[in-house]
Amino acid sequence: MSHAAIYEQLLALEREGTACVLVVLVDALGSTPQDTGAKMLVTAGGLYAGTVGGGKVEARAIGFAREMISAPGAAARFVNWTLKSDVGMTCGGSVKFYFEPHPAGGAGAAWPIWIFGAGHVVQALVPVLAPLDCALTVVDPRREWLDRLPRARNARYRQHEHPADLVPEMPDHAFLLCLTKGHASDRPVLLRALAERNFPYLGVIGSDAKAEVLRRELRAAGLPARRARRFCCPIGLDFGTNHPHEIALSIAAQLLTQRDKLRAI
Repeated sequence: MSHAAIYEQLLALEREGTACVLVVLVDALGSTPQDTGAKMLVTAGGLYAGTVGGGKVEARAIGFAREMISAPGAAARFVNWTLKSDVGMTCGGSVKFYFEPHPAGGAGAAWPIWIFGAGHVVQALVPVLAPLDCALTVVDPRREWLDRLPRARNARYRQHEHPADLVPEMPDHAFLLCLTKGHASDRPVLLRALAERNFPYLGVIGSDAKAEVLRRELRAAGLPARRARRFCCPIGLDFGTNHPHEIALSIAAQLLTQRDKLRAI
């Protein structure tokens, strides 16, 4: 992976609010498995992108980076390791790494918006949101609809047969929008989000009647009544017609209004 691609991945993680560590091999002496300047990104789950050589030295660096992620406020630092005594490798040589932590939701982290569904309204909504300082994720099982969405540097499109399974991956401060093809496909996403997470905004496209059906079904699935009420439906501010582009503008306006209210707290 090129250095440019590594930094693009770093920016994407920051926009999502995902904690990571940039690891750079700044010096290598003797028999080392990678050249000076090699880079990798590490998240709490392990290696995310790039490589600094593989094997024991990379495993040691990944472990060190994950320890930094689990220690809030960890500062950037240089580390020198002798491959034989510090890493347990048979080859001679030494390495010097630079570990640069990027905390979750830190400086540079954009506003994450996850949209479940890629239908007509989402086709109109993505071009409205993409120019903003946000990180868009659109999830839909239908590849043909995802392929119709415009390309944008801050947008990623994910095909998944069971979209609700992605809810645990979402940043804590993400805005979640359910705009799938019907309430039957909205419900699993909404149920998991309300049962397992505490997002600052959950919106569902539809009507008051749909909202009541969803709340009744959520309660029947075991969700407490108080939690079952914690979503906005119909989504969007009350203006315009039912044209997809006008609905998209009303949704964007509501999202910005909610974002600004949270920033004012």
